[in-house]
Amino acid sequence: MTRPGPAPLAALALPLILAAHLGVGADLGLGRMLSLVAGAPADAFAEIRFQQATLPRIAMALLTGAALGVAGSLMQQVTQNRLASPLTLGAASGAWLATVAATLAMPAVAATHGAWISMAGATGAFALVVAITGLHGLSGLQAVLAGMAVNLVFGAVAGALVLLESPYISHLFVWGAGDLGQNGWTWVWWSLPRLGAGLLVALCLGRLLALLRLGAAAAEGRGMALAGGLALAMGTGLFLTSVAVTAAGLIGFIGLVAPNIARRSGARRPVAELAASGAAGAVLLLLADTAAVGLNTLSRDLVPTGAAAALMGAPALVVLMRGRLSAADHARYALPKGPARPSRAALAGLALALALALGAAVALSPGADGWRLARPDGLIWSLRWPRILVAAAAGGGMALSGLILQRLIRNPLASPDILGMSSGATFALVATAMWTGASIFDVGVAAALAGSMAVLALLLILSRRHGHAPATVALIGISLAALLDALVKVALATGSQDSIAILSWMGGSTYRATPAAALALAGAVALAAAALLALRRWLTLVAAGDAVALARGLPVGPVRTGLMALAAALAAGVTAAMGPVGFVGLLSPHVAAMLGARRAGDQIVLSLAVGAGLMVASDWVGRTALYPMQLPAGTIAALLGGGYFLALILRRSRG
Repeated sequence: MTRPGPAPLAALALPLILAAHLGVGADLGLGRMLSLVAGAPADAFAEIRFQQATLPRIAMALLTGAALGVAGSLMQQVTQNRLASPLTLGAASGAWLATVAATLAMPAVAATHGAWISMAGATGAFALVVAITGLHGLSGLQAVLAGMAVNLVFGAVAGALVLLESPYISHLFVWGAGDLGQNGWTWVWWSLPRLGAGLLVALCLGRLLALLRLGAAAAEGRGMALAGGLALAMGTGLFLTSVAVTAAGLIGFIGLVAPNIARRSGARRPVAELAASGAAGAVLLLLADTAAVGLNTLSRDLVPTGAAAALMGAPALVVLMRGRLSAADHARYALPKGPARPSRAALAGLALALALALGAAVALSPGADGWRLARPDGLIWSLRWPRILVAAAAGGGMALSGLILQRLIRNPLASPDILGMSSGATFALVATAMWTGASIFDVGVAAALAGSMAVLALLLILSRRHGHAPATVALIGISLAALLDALVKVALATGSQDSIAILSWMGGSTYRATPAAALALAGAVALAAAALLALRRWLTLVAAGDAVALARGLPVGPVRTGLMALAAALAAGVTAAMGPVGFVGLLSPHVAAMLGARRAGDQIVLSLAVGAGLMVASDWVGRTALYPMQLPAGTIAALLGGGYFLALILRRSRG
């Protein structure tokens, strides 16, 4: 019995989903709806809403879904990577950052040239991913992890901009979560010619995509200009993404899941896959929007379509891809390039940097009369030392958590924020605060630990069939992180004062640090560091591969579970103390290895020092750079660490 093709499936599903959407979004009879669609004048409010809100919303869902589906298919066919998409290659976050920055800096230009501004941001983000992985690296899991790292950097920059201007741009909360709500047909008519042109160009790329499937050498041997062809195909995908982001905001997973559904439904030829991906994307986004509209009828809060898409897309991604991972997923952990041992000069430089960061945090600050270098008085010191200690402990804790995960996943781009553990703690804290009515700052570590451990349990359960292969764990962690982030965006999308307070907390602030909380976190991180030093042989063996570890008598399963639980607990403790902290867990072990920390013990000590120093410096910059305003230390750490990381990668690519 033959499997039904994607076109019949879409044709069958679309009317059913459309009927469901109209059923929850319009309070009119079928006959009256048809007459209004035919052009009958609207009299009642419900009829006006149907013509000016419901119908254009449906049209935007179909247009945007088709565009994201085709964009994802183009990216997957060009890279030969089934995990490639606007979300995982950083293009969507680049478009988001560019649009946010342009909206704040030059709103008139952003209003008239939004698509091209988004295009520039998407192209820049994708270029960074290529610089990190190289063209050949786009076909593997490395590209996905690199894309998520770029998302962290760009998201931190956009978050800092939103925090600075939050009283004036509350609409960006809704737009950033992916909103298809319409007030007329303006955005439909704006999107239609642009997306239509992009889709037409994509459908004309069949021969190019067919040649790419033969490999670079074969394609060039048949007369194709490889660089130009790749640029045209990826440029078309980025343009479609940019128009979709400009019109509807950030909507993830559609471009990732739709091409996989198209292939599993029988689409094999390039053009057929493009067409089927577009159809699947349109149906999926309309389904997600139907769910969002239905949830909005049950809740007083706005549920953005992007969050609903992630709620469906993340589980779908896990189901689609769990059985399609290669044996190379069990490769050994490759440390970043660096000397064989830490040199005295490197250790002295690191010690000097730590001393300068600590000295500035303690004694250097601006005031009404300018900058002042002096020992703080008793009152200032009582307020300052808990912040410094919390920052140092948080940086060290995230560094240790990142080190554990990088060795377990065997990839230097793994971290607790990328793999969902920080997101689990964040969601648990936000959900508890909303459910109980308590302040997000007072919820406590128990909720964060429960959320982080829940993500860990799901990681272990869902990856068990594949023996907890690194790529499986990474894929599921990324999916869970996106799913939980979407749930948090539901809370932020209301744009209320509570949302602004939660967003401020999510930047990772030490502002409310207390002596008791600072001492507790520092003690927990110190105990974790001591435990890891005692278990450094385990870290060495699990990084060498399961076969090597088993041959040396290490019980890989229990050890992996225990180490991952420690990583999750560290991420939860830091998140409960000061909010989510991004990039420190990714960067610190990487820098430690570059300084010569090749052995596990050396890497533990140097990672701890780098993470602590980065967070102390970030807290000081956040307190002083825009005095008397303050920015969260976690946001500054992501900006500083992310900027350094990307500059380092770009320098390496040129060398």
